[in-house]
Amino acid sequence: MNKSIFRKKSVSKLLEDLASGDSEHQQGGKLNKVLRTKDLTFMGIAAVIGAGIFSTIGVASYNGGPGVTILFVITAITCGFSALCYAEFASRIPVSGSAYTYAYASFGELIAWIIGWDLLMEYAIGNIAVAISWSKYFTNLMEGFHIHIPGFLTMDYLSAYRGSEALQKLKTGSAAIDQNTKLAAAAWTSAPQIGSLKLIADVPALLIVFIITWLVYVGIKETKKATNAMVMLKIAVVLGVIVLGFFYVTPANWHPFLPNGFAGVMKGVSGVFFAYIGFDAISTTAEECENPQRDLPRGMIYSLIICTVLYILIALVLTGMVNYKELQVEDPLAFVFARIGLKNISYVISISAVIATASVLLIFQMGQPRIWMSMSRDGLLPKAFSRIHPKYQTPSFATVVTGFVVAVPALFLNLTEVTDLTSIGTLFAFVLVCGGVLLLPKDEEIPEAGSHKKFKIPYVNSKFIVPVLFLIGLVVFWKPFIALFHYTGDQDKLPYFLFIGLSAIITVLAFIKNLSLIPVLGLVSCFYLMTELGYTNWLRFLIWLVIGLVIYFTYSYRHSKLNAAS
Repeated sequence: MNKSIFRKKSVSKLLEDLASGDSEHQQGGKLNKVLRTKDLTFMGIAAVIGAGIFSTIGVASYNGGPGVTILFVITAITCGFSALCYAEFASRIPVSGSAYTYAYASFGELIAWIIGWDLLMEYAIGNIAVAISWSKYFTNLMEGFHIHIPGFLTMDYLSAYRGSEALQKLKTGSAAIDQNTKLAAAAWTSAPQIGSLKLIADVPALLIVFIITWLVYVGIKETKKATNAMVMLKIAVVLGVIVLGFFYVTPANWHPFLPNGFAGVMKGVSGVFFAYIGFDAISTTAEECENPQRDLPRGMIYSLIICTVLYILIALVLTGMVNYKELQVEDPLAFVFARIGLKNISYVISISAVIATASVLLIFQMGQPRIWMSMSRDGLLPKAFSRIHPKYQTPSFATVVTGFVVAVPALFLNLTEVTDLTSIGTLFAFVLVCGGVLLLPKDEEIPEAGSHKKFKIPYVNSKFIVPVLFLIGLVVFWKPFIALFHYTGDQDKLPYFLFIGLSAIITVLAFIKNLSLIPVLGLVSCFYLMTELGYTNWLRFLIWLVIGLVIYFTYSYRHSKLNAAS
């Protein structure tokens, strides 16, 4: 049993299955190979420059002050390690499925199922978060054109209920009532009801998911064209915001640089990292690339560099134009220009935000069906999920199911809850990809005559570097480290114990096995960011994984093609 659940699918087997194109492997035909480096770079930018730069960066700046730029650098370095690992996998295994496929080749079937199940959560909940964010911007944009959409049609049930409860409590005290609480309470009060049930749902979020799902369904060419157009527009707007905003920067607003210390900076991890999860989506398009060995690594790395520079500059502009204490808003870019009296610029930003968040949704909605397709090909999900549309050459059934899985919850869920859960799922995927590179047999090459040179991570021996870094970490952070062992019932400290244990194990293995430095740093840094997301998110994440394990042992294990072959 132990051997069978960790059975691996070799690189050569993965590529043979891809080349065979038989009816069981690809029902309806092959995917359409139309993507190049430019398209993949644009897709990466489309996935990264969206809700993060137009929305969650505000709360991150409120918590971290101008020092939030440090968080973007930390996140970019962490993602850089992961992107290099993704790039090597994508170059050696140019097959759709992303981290799921890579885990199948390196860790075996059970871990592949776990990461596949994790990615389903990551993409679905990430798409829900983006749809909700898009709805907020769209509603604000309509208000700018004097078109009012009732609050109960643009808000989730829980936010409206909480707003009503908070308003009742605030009325009895002396605290000021903020605008968001007023809007939520008004939505609750004005909502129609059936009996005692209030009819409150985020209808714009539902509509945008259905529109995007249709676009993804009808073809990768159409998706590519729409993505490229939206990316060019939003890059132009972001660059315009940076250039114009610097004329209104007051350097005094950058002091103090770390008003809430390093802990305040790290509070923004979930919101910032949520913005950086585009690499996984790019790797799901491997079978639709003209030359995946060359184009996928370049697209990932180029998009990471471009997006990181833009994020850092935007963060400096935002915290320089107004005091960081004013940035706890849902639309920070539009807010700061309205705050200094440039309301026309604010409207332009709102329009670009609607387009930007739609492009993020487009990329994620494209990625999830391709993971389901890969899992279905291996027998871990029903065959219908690997069905390719004969005309549009897209995973048709999986795309339709994805639309419903995202659209319905988007009607009712809260943005903060889903953002945190998406981040922990993404980080877990990055941890396994970095670890998988260390386990991937080095003698397996892509059996493809005349192929372009494959991307490989530069090898740096971590034998002494990682132990030295581990000891430096213990010396520099000895006080927090000692404090961990004076446990006072704070459950949020529990993930840190896991991090310390993992770091110690990796340090020993690096010394004994001469592991490659970059994947080791990627694994450890991603796991550290997971610890910053708190006990509650870990608990929800583990519950989701347990549900996945139940499905694996009741269906997937028996239907796996590797099980049938053994």
